[in-house]
Amino acid sequence: MHFMPLQYGEFKSFFLIFIRISVVLFMLPFFSSRTIPVLSKAGLAFIITIIIFPVISYKLNEFPETTWGVVQLIISELLVGMILGLTVQVFFEAVSMMGQLVGFQTGFAIVNILDPQSGTQTSILSNMAYMVAMVLFLTLNGHYILLGAIRESFEIINVGSLSLNKRLFNVIMGVSAEMFVLAVKIGSPAIAALLLTKVLFGLITKLIPQMNIMIVAFPVQIVIGLIFFGISMIVLLMIMERYVGDLDLLLINTMKLLRV
Repeated sequence: MHFMPLQYGEFKSFFLIFIRISVVLFMLPFFSSRTIPVLSKAGLAFIITIIIFPVISYKLNEFPETTWGVVQLIISELLVGMILGLTVQVFFEAVSMMGQLVGFQTGFAIVNILDPQSGTQTSILSNMAYMVAMVLFLTLNGHYILLGAIRESFEIINVGSLSLNKRLFNVIMGVSAEMFVLAVKIGSPAIAALLLTKVLFGLITKLIPQMNIMIVAFPVQIVIGLIFFGISMIVLLMIMERYVGDLDLLLINTMKLLRV
């Protein structure tokens, strides 16, 4: 007995489904981490494809006969996976940006560490905020929503079909612009406290010019920055709960815009 025997046409459809799932998994938070081996990600994508292929195979469009038609199908699956992955990744980039803003104002601009998620140098507070956001996301079962969205994507968007329109572009631009707003909202306690601290030390410099303000201000600024950074993590929890609650609707609406 052969395991999951497939005809040649079914194998091509299986390959397209595997492409979409692989791209989504490689771009989603947590699954995109470089700490997870590439073979493990590929194996997970392959297992998910095997599980959902019997359910959605009857909805597949007829496979094209020309090479250019096959290339178009592959490109469409890559685009679907990239758009869904970026829609979710934007929120975590906002959290990372918030950590960079707070770290810069705290005085940690030159204190960088290796980020295991991306493999690049990043601010220590940025990396900490990203890790906290990831833990909260997994605690709130956000990863189940992502896996469910992958399944729903095949119900909404047929394999090999894709529609790129102005409304989709506007949604992506709106989500990207929201990244900066979220970064300021989450880090507002620390940003405001550090700004007031700098204003206060500026007034002290004018009133007591003989004081060495650099020696006094630096440790105080770090303490205030870390305290209010912790308060910002509470704000992150509240925003994360609302974000995870609306994530399913956001992904479904985005997928509907991709439907032909």
